Amino acid sequence: MANANRQFHVTDAPTLHALVRAQPLATLVMAHAGALHANHVPLFLDPTRGPHGTLVGHVARANGLWPLLPQQAVAIFHGPQAYISPSWYPSKAVDGKQVPTWNYAAVHAHGALTAVDDPARLRTLLHTLSEQHEAHRPHPWRIDDAPPDYIDKLLRAIVGIELEVQRWEGLWKVSQNRTDEDRAGVVQGLLAEGTPAAEDMAALVLGRLMG
Repeated sequence: MANANRQFHVTDAPTLHALVRAQPLATLVMAHAGALHANHVPLFLDPTRGPHGTLVGHVARANGLWPLLPQQAVAIFHGPQAYISPSWYPSKAVDGKQVPTWNYAAVHAHGALTAVDDPARLRTLLHTLSEQHEAHRPHPWRIDDAPPDYIDKLLRAIVGIELEVQRWEGLWKVSQNRTDEDRAGVVQGLLAEGTPAAEDMAALVLGRLMG
């Protein structure tokens, strides 16, 4: 992300945190002994822990990730993304010098990844995660709804992980490098696609157009 066009970079913490909360399934990547390790893990952001917040989650005890910790890692969160057709640009009619591209929003959280293998902390972590994802439901599920011996067995089968964020990176490639007319054409084209993904990207492009 360091070499990306600077006009696509986003540093506003509330914007970055909002994407992380909306799309919590992260691609967690780290290097160890010359090999890259990638896992897909839902992570909850606790903004009160550490100067840049801490991401918390858990993996199966059978997962080979946690015995390698502590390590430096990056958690990648993927937001809306969509193919952009050059036929949507009004400027295409002028000289035809337009090509396809891809719009997307993403957040990278860099930091120190550690393991949490204390049963009491793990139980607190499970409460936090379930409350986060169940809060909007009319009848939220709670850990206490399950038999205690079942939860105890589950706790023995998982290991918590925590990524203390040292640096955030955000990249919003949403047609900022186009004219207002071309961006308006992109919004119309995306909305005509009629898919949820296209509509989500149209909202991001429209936000830049109006901003």
